[in-house]
Amino acid sequence: MRDINASIPFDKRLWRQDIAGSQAHVAMLGTQGIIDAADADAIAAGLTTIAHEYDTVGVVENLDLEDIHMHVETRLAELIGPAAGRLHTARSRNDQVATSFRLWVRDAIDAVDDGLAAFSAALLSRAAEHAETIMPGFTHLQIAQPVTLGHHLMAYVAMAARDRSRFADARARMNECPLGAAALAGTGFPIDRDATAKALGFDRPTANSLDSVSDRDFAIEFLSCATMTGLHLSRLAEEIVIWASQPYGFVTLPDAFSTGSSIMPQKRNPDAAELVRGHSGRLIGCLTALQVTMKGLPLAYSKDMQDDKPPVFEAFDLLALSLAAMTGMVETLTFNPGPMAAAAGAGFSTATDLADWLVREAKVPFREAHHITGRAVRAAEAAGIGLADVPLVELQAIDPRITAQVFDVLSVEKSVASRVSFGGTAPVRVHEAIAAAKAAL
Repeated sequence: MRDINASIPFDKRLWRQDIAGSQAHVAMLGTQGIIDAADADAIAAGLTTIAHEYDTVGVVENLDLEDIHMHVETRLAELIGPAAGRLHTARSRNDQVATSFRLWVRDAIDAVDDGLAAFSAALLSRAAEHAETIMPGFTHLQIAQPVTLGHHLMAYVAMAARDRSRFADARARMNECPLGAAALAGTGFPIDRDATAKALGFDRPTANSLDSVSDRDFAIEFLSCATMTGLHLSRLAEEIVIWASQPYGFVTLPDAFSTGSSIMPQKRNPDAAELVRGHSGRLIGCLTALQVTMKGLPLAYSKDMQDDKPPVFEAFDLLALSLAAMTGMVETLTFNPGPMAAAAGAGFSTATDLADWLVREAKVPFREAHHITGRAVRAAEAAGIGLADVPLVELQAIDPRITAQVFDVLSVEKSVASRVSFGGTAPVRVHEAIAAAKAAL
């Protein structure tokens, strides 16, 4: 029973938040006259001493004390004697742990937001560097249309901005203080919940005592946001793995974020990217674990909820590490414009430009232009040349409305430059997008 009941091996991470909650609580108890000033002062001083001890040497685990909350209370009694017992007046471990956990998740969101900001800054820096570097754009992992590398990287900036927005929304929603809900029904003591909420940086107290101690939406929402961010990081990691392979050669991995082979000295393996890709699966597992734990619990508190913390702690550690690794890779990757440009012109990637030119200049309906372009592509394919290299006479044999002006749009450079719609890949638009994202960041 001791082994299955104890949570101190993992919830010791909450010590800072537990002590902060206790400091706010005892200050309120003293102000309200619920305990006398001398006891309140002694408790506050003892808590400060414990915080210093934990910060210096860490928490010494004792499974018999079950959790971090009893560790702090027991140590407080050792320091100041019986007055320590007054700290738990008008409080239950149910609202105590709910408050500590919210504080921890709130701090975790702030740390993740810092990581996402650094990741975004790295992407923006490389996007500005390569706003005019041409690369192939893909659909179905088939070369589709030429784009710029800067435009491609800015897609991940947009993802990171949404990730930050989701975390910010989650933080705003969870920023209510459960302290004072007690075990489940509130308390008869004349407490001031607004004071403790304010002292701990919450916007307000929670409105329902039953919901206060049983709610873990904030933890599930954190995991949901973390999972989405992990999926975005995994997509970029997958692209780095592909781009670093010899058939592509779009990037050269830095030594700091790659590994060698135990028997093949020429290898440079994208292990950091592959591990980030793998972490996304574990993040999904963390989210699923807590959702399944909470799905059938009646109000208010059940001991199952002790298992709410391990998946949240694991997810934070995984996500923080993944963000740091991806930021480092983005900052130090060597992009290879030559192979990118060569690939951008392969696969008749400017075929859509020919169809658009027929619609725009020859007033051909798009479906008809699509068929004409298909015939031109087949002619180029049969001749083993690029679309821009098909002689004008052969293009006019396919359709006499084609003129020499068509060659103004058939190079990858002209194709990219022509995509000037808002959000498009034209360098002028990429530079604008970078400037806007930097301002927002």
